Amino acid sequence: MPVVASYVYRDGHRVRAAPLSEEGLRLEPGQFVWIGLVDPTDEEFDILVRRFRLHPLAVEDALAAHQMPKVEVYGRELFVVARTAARIDERIAYGETHIFVGEDHVISIRHGSARAHNALRAQLEASPGELKRGPDFVLHGILDFIVDAYSPIVDEVEDSVLEMEQKTLDAFLTRAEIRRLFTVRRELLKFRRILGPMEEATRRLQSLDLPCIDADVRPYFRDVSDHVQRVGARLGGLNDILSSVFEVANLLEQQRQGGITRKLASWAALLAVPTAIAGVYGMNFEFMPELHWRYGYYGALILMLTICGGLFVTFKRTKWL
Repeated sequence: MPVVASYVYRDGHRVRAAPLSEEGLRLEPGQFVWIGLVDPTDEEFDILVRRFRLHPLAVEDALAAHQMPKVEVYGRELFVVARTAARIDERIAYGETHIFVGEDHVISIRHGSARAHNALRAQLEASPGELKRGPDFVLHGILDFIVDAYSPIVDEVEDSVLEMEQKTLDAFLTRAEIRRLFTVRRELLKFRRILGPMEEATRRLQSLDLPCIDADVRPYFRDVSDHVQRVGARLGGLNDILSSVFEVANLLEQQRQGGITRKLASWAALLAVPTAIAGVYGMNFEFMPELHWRYGYYGALILMLTICGGLFVTFKRTKWL
């Protein structure tokens, strides 16, 4: 079985290892077991189902994965689903952690999450005064551990967005940079869809009278909920910045296209003058006084140059060229 750790605790201290067997999972009064699993199969999980009488619907969700954050009550037991997140390159990879909480057990099951709970377990074991509160405090520790990983993701995305914002002001965006903007925007939208249910789940844990959650532990879940709200607020700010980047890029592109259009119109006007004069002289009329004038050719050239020069100076002054 993919067991990461399985230990029995009493009064905030680790008592012994807890092999996944009938004998290993036998607990004395005042003890609870914290078991961590990664991607268990149906057969591997069956011993825990029978030992702790886990509800079939919760077991089905835990093994199937692909669940949104939620809190469900089955008799005297809680089933909590949390979504983990980690930024890989330009994308955010998501995993799931399913947690069964009873009066004498905490069972966490990770799917698609590479961030192990070893550091969390060591941190809680270093504070036996807090750990002795029981399984509900372990549940808080797991959720807090998961939510703490959200902030570095937002920090990295924020740096990328601010970098793109500055680049938009300095130069026109390339196709690859525009594609990157849309990728970041799509990832932020997906992240916000995760945060909504996550915030609702933590709010239920802090405000409702749920089994296995003592009144003195509820304020700890309020801290987790506040953390999720802050992350959501920062994501909203990043979406506003991205929208402004799109608007600025669009305005600059329109300005660039307008400048190109003005330049083309200016050059067309400049070329139209000599074209018109040359066209008149190319009509081969018999009675044209200028055809028999000795300086007609030079006069026509001087007229073309004079008019074109005047137009060129005017367009330069008005910044059309």
